Amino acid sequence: MNSALSGFYKLTPEERRQRVLEQLPIAEEQAQALWGKEGLDLTLADQLVENVVGTMSFPLGVGLYAKINGKDRIVPMVTEESSVVAAASNALKMLRAGGGIQAESSAPIMIGQIQLVNVSDPKAVCESILAAKGDLLQKAAEIAPNIIKRGGGPRDLEVRHLPPMEQNDPLGDMVVAHILVDVCDAMGANLINTICEGLAPMLEQLSGCSSRLRILSNLSDKRTVSVKGYVPVEAFCPKGQPRSFGIATAQGIEEASVFAERDPYRAATHNKGIMNGVDAVLLATGQDFRAIESGAHAYAARNGRYTALSQWRVVRDEQGEITGLSGEMTIPMAVGVVGGITRLHPTVGAALKCLGIEKAHELAEVAATVGLAQNMAALRALAMEGIQKGHMGLHAKNLAAEEGALSHELDWVVAQMKAANTITRQAAREYLETLRKDGKSTAE
Repeated sequence: MNSALSGFYKLTPEERRQRVLEQLPIAEEQAQALWGKEGLDLTLADQLVENVVGTMSFPLGVGLYAKINGKDRIVPMVTEESSVVAAASNALKMLRAGGGIQAESSAPIMIGQIQLVNVSDPKAVCESILAAKGDLLQKAAEIAPNIIKRGGGPRDLEVRHLPPMEQNDPLGDMVVAHILVDVCDAMGANLINTICEGLAPMLEQLSGCSSRLRILSNLSDKRTVSVKGYVPVEAFCPKGQPRSFGIATAQGIEEASVFAERDPYRAATHNKGIMNGVDAVLLATGQDFRAIESGAHAYAARNGRYTALSQWRVVRDEQGEITGLSGEMTIPMAVGVVGGITRLHPTVGAALKCLGIEKAHELAEVAATVGLAQNMAALRALAMEGIQKGHMGLHAKNLAAEEGALSHELDWVVAQMKAANTITRQAAREYLETLRKDGKSTAE
């Protein structure tokens, strides 16, 4: 697979499909599902959720130039927001110039929580549970024998004392037991919840307390992926720009990164930019993006202060000269490639096939890679040209389409709006009317 498809954006959708097919080992049926021609039908939709009356489509694009651990990936991305796919691809191209992304995943350990209330002696309760850890892990393994067969299963058990937080806290002491389970290539929610339900009676008997909530935690901080990449300053220089421009760009991105690391108001927007890329991959591959979103933001605040998920720093040589920019990020990523919608939805199956992955950790690494790239693209735009320049350029195309411009009219209308630096709905309407009045456009 070669993900460096130069000039891809200049092609028509049909030509793009052909270029992608030349790189992917997928059958015609899977290709049709990827294009959306054989996507989610009403019968299957009715089986997946309640009160179904129809289905809804979103654009599916492909992120290009991704090289992860030395391997090229063409990345399906589903998003409604202009500039996300283009920005991520552009940033991945720059990161590719520095050797691509290096990614590393932890074991797929998910956390199940069992809440115990009516706790009179928290210390004694914690000690009694820990003393029975072996029996509890054995019981958990008996509850979920299938995951044991696949090489996963319960790995550890922890306990935490949660005292009242303040005077108006209405409850007394709580103890929560964490069961840590290797879920292999599944997301693991149903498995974890089943184990928690099964362990609750045993914990009640051990502790003399009452169990209440028995559910997984979406703060999957033991199931993380780390990505890092490097961009040489030359990759930041458009044609004709001196090397000093690339150095200024690297410095500007570092300054923007530190701003987000220090300030939660900026960090919230910084991390949203990361999730623009992550969520687009997760949506295309049928993942619970809401769970991963909540886990990512909780992880960003795990030390008691909300901060940036990624960090960018200039790199200097032995003489102190700036040679490039390095970036890195660690993020919780509970994804699955077996069961559920990954097996049922034809487009999701085709997207996974397009990526050429078979293991959950590979999907986690792809999603995190696109998130880091999208983050760099946003910081570069903010630091050097302003976010609106690129974003509004793509927005102009949306406005023209909304005003009725046909495919052969779009480029001219958008070019006029950009030249006049007036990207508004009214401008789109007026330029389209002018084009048609002058007889340069023939309505289809």
